[in-house]
Amino acid sequence: MSPTRLPSAGFSITIRVSVVADASAIGRLTTCVGEAGAIVTALDVVDSDPLRVTVDLTCDTADSGHADQVVKKLEDLDGVEVRKVSDRTFLLHLGGKIEVTSKVALRNRDELSRAYTPGVARVCLAIAENPEDARRLTIKRNTVAVVTDGSAVLGLGNIGPAAALPVMEGKAALFKRFGGVDAWPVVLDTQDTDEIVAIVKAIAPGYGGINLEDIAAPRCFEIEARLRELLDIPVFHDDQHGTAICVLAALTNALRVVGKNMADIRVVVSGAGAAGTAIMKLLLRQGVGDIIAYDRPGALHRGLPDLNPTWQWLAENTNKSGYVGDLKGAIKGADVFIGVSAPNLLTGDDIATMAEKSIVFALANPDPEVDPRAAREHAAIVATGRSDQPNQINNVLAFPGVFRGMLDAHAENFTEEMALAAARAIADVVGEDKINPTVIVPSVFDSRVAPAVAAAVRRAAAGNADATTDFGGLDAGEDTSFGVPEN
Repeated sequence: MSPTRLPSAGFSITIRVSVVADASAIGRLTTCVGEAGAIVTALDVVDSDPLRVTVDLTCDTADSGHADQVVKKLEDLDGVEVRKVSDRTFLLHLGGKIEVTSKVALRNRDELSRAYTPGVARVCLAIAENPEDARRLTIKRNTVAVVTDGSAVLGLGNIGPAAALPVMEGKAALFKRFGGVDAWPVVLDTQDTDEIVAIVKAIAPGYGGINLEDIAAPRCFEIEARLRELLDIPVFHDDQHGTAICVLAALTNALRVVGKNMADIRVVVSGAGAAGTAIMKLLLRQGVGDIIAYDRPGALHRGLPDLNPTWQWLAENTNKSGYVGDLKGAIKGADVFIGVSAPNLLTGDDIATMAEKSIVFALANPDPEVDPRAAREHAAIVATGRSDQPNQINNVLAFPGVFRGMLDAHAENFTEEMALAAARAIADVVGEDKINPTVIVPSVFDSRVAPAVAAAVRRAAAGNADATTDFGGLDAGEDTSFGVPEN
């Protein structure tokens, strides 16, 4: 049976197999794996004798069940003995993915005396006299806290702080790899808003910035707003603003490809939760002509009763025509569809009803709102959040550079101007001479991205010292997501 999903590196396994040493042995193994729907990525001979050969066969599978099927197929082959199966994702996580290393050598008494007692006392007293020196003389200069309560983790939902830790470790690793920022996971065993605010406020002196991560709506809105008021370091909720920056960057280049203007387009956004709301506010700030926000009540419009404050703001500032129908009706004639909601809400036939040269960003993970292959039959440009599809809209394009820039500027807050500058920088990295329907954002491994974003954020910080940090009503309301966490 073929898997329903495509094989990916996220479900890569290594199978140690002993097989009779004949001329066709290796070929039979790889053929078996291929027929089972997996992709062989490596084959290494680890031992042999005149009768048998032992092989490590590495392959990508679609999910855990598919991996079991592949192993079973190999076990059923004559002359084959499966000795061990290793899940490469779990192996990568053994012992965690990050560590602390010292930047200074401690080889003798002199060095110890300067790094610790008695010399360190002089530095402590200097900071006591001038607290701002902490940004210059301690890790605060380059360190970010990645804070979560584990209530809205990826596509997993409310799994708690311990189970969220691997994601936060990964986030910290990305900060270091792409932005040179030292980040550390802070996973909190509470989902009480007041407690979270109090804890983050208490630990803030040791950090140059706070990255809120995977905290469910509506608490994420209030937590961010309150911390912005309390702290003198930037507070950035990546699920909101990182996603919004990347979407605006991708849309900027997509419109360049299809020859449309921001002011003339109509956008439909499925999912008015944390990410969707931030996306819409940033698009409106950039001058998008009209937006229809769609969530559980349907299309948000002025006539809907009993809306929470966030949805009420959207109802009053979007949907100029007062559309009241379903999602399929909303996208008829629309230029752009952006999904940060739930899988399989639309079909290719629905996309066919959109305007000519339409743009589809189906970002629900791991399964998007519409099958990308079906969408490409009708849309001019299709993007997803998946790494196995072209035009991956991934927050790693934004947050490392954003924090690099804010830390370098000694910024005290994150502003809308910084978000707009970051989006322009990401879009411009591709270059107007390079963009096409399958390349509207740079690769996450493009070494130009983070420096460009950081420079743009530094300029925005320098030119907008009093810039607004009001992102528009993100401080209250009910849970406005479909229940599928946004990117």
